[in-house]
Amino acid sequence: MKPLSTRTENFTDSVIRRMTRISDKYGAINLSQGFPDFDPPREITDRLAKISSEGPHQYSITWGAENFRKALAKKQSKYMGIDIDYNDNIVVTCGSTEAMMAAMMSVTNPGDRVIIFSPFYENYGADTILTGAEPVYVPLNPPEFTFDPDVLEATFKQNVKAIVLCNPSNPSGKVFTYEELTIIADLCKKYDAYVITDEVYEHIVYEPNRHIYMASLPGMFERTISCSSLSKTYSITGWRLGYVIAS
Repeated sequence: MKPLSTRTENFTDSVIRRMTRISDKYGAINLSQGFPDFDPPREITDRLAKISSEGPHQYSITWGAENFRKALAKKQSKYMGIDIDYNDNIVVTCGSTEAMMAAMMSVTNPGDRVIIFSPFYENYGADTILTGAEPVYVPLNPPEFTFDPDVLEATFKQNVKAIVLCNPSNPSGKVFTYEELTIIADLCKKYDAYVITDEVYEHIVYEPNRHIYMASLPGMFERTISCSSLSKTYSITGWRLGYVIAS
């Protein structure tokens, strides 16, 4: 038989899933997989029960149901401080996993370089490689998981097309400060790069930290692709309701 695709030959199964299986086997506390251990809000499950008998049950608009996009635009406009248009700026996806992959495929061409802060959620490297781009890793240094601005700029000088920013960060829990985000934003503008954000933990932040949206910084909405989902905030990781916000 002809060989299978070489595109994924170096990928293993998910490290997170593997750790979960080992954890279950030995009855350990599982810190590897990020899912809430409480039920969704009653209002959401009640609405699901109601919609199951009402419909619609057929194809939706390709970029997502209009009422859902309107609700997202209203919520995110409030929190991001940006006037988001539900028709022009939002695409609904199958979870933030598809959102990130769609963003990566929209931005990069084979051979492009993409900066990824390390440690990182394992999909970022895979997404980059699957699109034919090359991941370039910049360390977040413990215990505060800060980055060296000089190291970051030296990486930007390598003709970088985009940077992946997970904020708050998985797996370190790092919440980037306004000053750090400004450094990243300035480098993106200086070297003409995009930012692909993963902001699924946007509402799970502890004092004195606060979440700041990269797209809200001056001049950054035009070059930021913001990815998120309802998974963590509403404890519905299995529903796969994600979205992309972009200019």
